[in-house]
Amino acid sequence: MASIENIIVAHPFWQGLDPGFVPLLAESATLLHFGVGEVIFQERLAADHLYLLHRGQVALEMFVPGRGLITLQVVPPGEALGWSWLFPPYLWQVTAKSIDTTEVLAFSAASLRAKAEAHPAFGRELVTRTAQVLLHRLQATRLKLQEFYDPGVGKDLDECLKTANDEPDADTTSP
Repeated sequence: MASIENIIVAHPFWQGLDPGFVPLLAESATLLHFGVGEVIFQERLAADHLYLLHRGQVALEMFVPGRGLITLQVVPPGEALGWSWLFPPYLWQVTAKSIDTTEVLAFSAASLRAKAEAHPAFGRELVTRTAQVLLHRLQATRLKLQEFYDPGVGKDLDECLKTANDEPDADTTSP
């Protein structure tokens, strides 16, 4: 079995990280195991960890009034779970549920935030990497919304932008 430090170094989320930060991370990390269908974190509850998916797959789900629970995205190994732990009020925006036997590295959010304050270079790395996760999740959610409201129908973004750019501007047309 690989050590926590080895898992940290090998995980894509930390790729290219200054090796001096690995001991800081290892102090905050625990390897956790989840069975099929187990909840890793729950929407609207305290977001107190950053999770890095080591093995298995996780469904990110959200409750939608009138529709129930919908799956926004299935996250494969090598991905990070969560960004809510970094921003007040520190509440999960989605639910994460294991699809199969899953292993995650769980980093204490309070510890990571404290280390980021104490080590600004580490803090910049942490915020930048977490922002990339946030961007990736927002893009995935946007695609899911497109499916949700117009499944299989409509133009792709490039086609819509081309159409919008081809329309004459109201200020430049003559009467």
